[in-house]
Amino acid sequence: MTRLAIVTGSTRTHRRGAAVADWVLTTGRKAAPEGVELELVDLADFALPVLDEPAPAAWGIYAHEHTRRWSEAIAAFDGYVFVTPEYNHGVPGPLKNAIDYLYAEWHHKAVGFVGYGVEGGVRAVEQLRQIASELKLADVGTQVALNTYTDFDYTGVDLGDPAATGVFAPAERHADGLATLLEEVTVWSRALATVRARTDRELTATAS
Repeated sequence: MTRLAIVTGSTRTHRRGAAVADWVLTTGRKAAPEGVELELVDLADFALPVLDEPAPAAWGIYAHEHTRRWSEAIAAFDGYVFVTPEYNHGVPGPLKNAIDYLYAEWHHKAVGFVGYGVEGGVRAVEQLRQIASELKLADVGTQVALNTYTDFDYTGVDLGDPAATGVFAPAERHADGLATLLEEVTVWSRALATVRARTDRELTATAS
């Protein structure tokens, strides 16, 4: 079984990310390759403070329970799909903060990106690709770019309300893009399994 986490990158109270992540989960379970298990990992459930560990993440020595809980959650997966908005042409702070809490837990796995925003979240995704390379995450080429104008329905919504998010109504073509993305993440996650296993053996040998 290949386990993939759908990581919700926004923690705002009024956020579109929860609806997008739910769509990735439900649509992905129909479209994912055989033998793939998808699970939602919502950053809002972890309540991570601004990075407060005394040691760099590369040491893997965690002083706080919230870090150990986050580490255990992320380490359990073979690959990831980050669902991310774009804040000020970049990665949302909570997502970058959560990524920086860990190091080895990300290594030799695959990641795909579902972005949303006025421009489809593409600039946030480009930054995440650079971050992924430093963390030895294999980022796949296919991405889903959702537009907050055309992929959300605002019928009957008070557009003067700053908390209004509309109803998520993605164009049908995005389901095909998601299926391709999941196929690529699965292929790379499985291909890297031997690297992960070898690394684990080396770490065990060093520790003994």
